[in-house]
Amino acid sequence: MNYFYHPTLDNSVSQFSFSPEESRHIVKVLRKKEGDQLLITNGKGFLYTSEITGADPKKCTGRVLNFKKTIPPRFELHLAVAPTKRLERFQWFLEKATEIGVTEITPLLCERSERDKFSLDRLQRVMQEAMKQSLRTYLPRLNPLTPYTEFVKGKLPDLRFIAHCEEDEKMELKRRVAPDKDIVILIGPEGDFNKTEIHTAYESGFLPVSLGKSRLRTETAAIYACVTVNLINGT
Repeated sequence: MNYFYHPTLDNSVSQFSFSPEESRHIVKVLRKKEGDQLLITNGKGFLYTSEITGADPKKCTGRVLNFKKTIPPRFELHLAVAPTKRLERFQWFLEKATEIGVTEITPLLCERSERDKFSLDRLQRVMQEAMKQSLRTYLPRLNPLTPYTEFVKGKLPDLRFIAHCEEDEKMELKRRVAPDKDIVILIGPEGDFNKTEIHTAYESGFLPVSLGKSRLRTETAAIYACVTVNLINGT
């Protein structure tokens, strides 16, 4: 079973065409032909059963046969993570978090961040492929790179946590998470948050959490947090 992605497909559309990239994949790589059926998601929770009406590798066309709406998650998980110096490690995190289950991701620009530029389109494509591969119908929101202070002082859910390496009184994340509650978790850069950033988070209602006894890489810590929240929620 394969899922395909068509972001503008909605319930008012009966005839549609794929992007050149998706068209080539369908016709040239998968060798689909006219009359074959495909499962398509728009990344907003809908799954469409469609039929190919024109197997053109430059512009594959189809028509919707039927659709259904997937039940949305009972909670929202927002991970705010400082991008890693090596972009492929951040891409790995985006891929795995999408597969496991995350609602929103915000790349953070911190004092010790080692990367302040990247292609948002490229990262979104990684997440789209991960959504299709894992047979999910909700595409996580990926926000632009956001300054740390701007983010922590913004409008956020009540459950707010920061994972840092400073010696401080912390409770394990799994003991802080409440089922079916929206949550946001801050994960710092490879050099960790500085003391000022930690203090700013505390002032904004964030509580410190532990992700275990080991020192984790940024992307590993983010995946640890993602898995923990999903396990607590039984997903």
